[in-house]
Amino acid sequence: MSRPILLTGGAGFIGSHIAVEVARAGHTPVILDNLCNSKASVLDRLRTIVGRPVEFVKGDIRDGELMRKVLREHRIAAVVHLAGLKAVGESVQKPLEYWDNNVVGTLRMLEAMQDCGVRSLVFSSSATVYGEPEQLPITERHRLMATSPYGQTKLAIERMLCDLSASDPRWHLCLLRYFNPVGAHESGLIGEDPNGIPNNLMPFVLKVANGQFKELSVWGGDYPTPDGTGVRDYIHVVDLAAGHLAALQKLDTMRCEAVNLGTGHGSSVLELVRTFERVNGVKVPFVMKDRRPGDVTSCFADPSLALSRLGWKTKRTLEDMCRDAWRWQQSPAARGN
Repeated sequence: MSRPILLTGGAGFIGSHIAVEVARAGHTPVILDNLCNSKASVLDRLRTIVGRPVEFVKGDIRDGELMRKVLREHRIAAVVHLAGLKAVGESVQKPLEYWDNNVVGTLRMLEAMQDCGVRSLVFSSSATVYGEPEQLPITERHRLMATSPYGQTKLAIERMLCDLSASDPRWHLCLLRYFNPVGAHESGLIGEDPNGIPNNLMPFVLKVANGQFKELSVWGGDYPTPDGTGVRDYIHVVDLAAGHLAALQKLDTMRCEAVNLGTGHGSSVLELVRTFERVNGVKVPFVMKDRRPGDVTSCFADPSLALSRLGWKTKRTLEDMCRDAWRWQQSPAARGN
């Protein structure tokens, strides 16, 4: 049965890929985005991929009246909440912006949802809520202790959602703790395209590989890891998007549950760089820099709950991620044509 699904922040890297999965499953994605870290041009490319226009509203989740209008006019059945600032390093420098956008914004959105009787939500959380891991792989039972303002905002939102669920059993909430999304859609039409200087690893690798930047900054080469660089669980963005669709399909059976979305395998920064070079036949010069505040040494998921609870697991490899990301970077869409 087709349902209208609101994607807050849906014009961004992850949101645009979720829009594709939602549309292909027969539902109607409705994107709300303030375009602070995305571009409206993605809408034409989404139309090409899914074969029909995708509804779009330019706006901010902190605008409660706009949220109520969108929820009512589009008869929204469920929300996938992706709107949020997301750079660990930036959050250390600008904590108030992160608390305002992420936490206050979510509060205003939830108030609007409650007023409109929309009580189904998939929340874009993050593995940063675990802080420095005490054991690996990380299960959902790991203690929660974020080490950056960004992570603290995600943790605060999770706690707000759990309090809301405890107060009203009509809410159905799934908290998806992402690990490290990379890659791009196989069409080459959508991918990670941040405004300004990238904060994440893969878009920086892409801009170095195509000559836009001279070299990649590797933040920390003295971690207690095999090659000294940080280890992360890189997950293909299309697999991640499929995880959201799986969560939407199971929402009616949930009260408030947290689920890891990751591969269960950690790769170092240099392993990703070398895989990218090998798969795509290009060089990525890099320079070692001091560690960034808030970064952890190693972080990768135990994804077994996602399999048992959502029937979901990853299908794509690190090689696929590197190949698809480079295809996107070389496309006319990524070059702004």
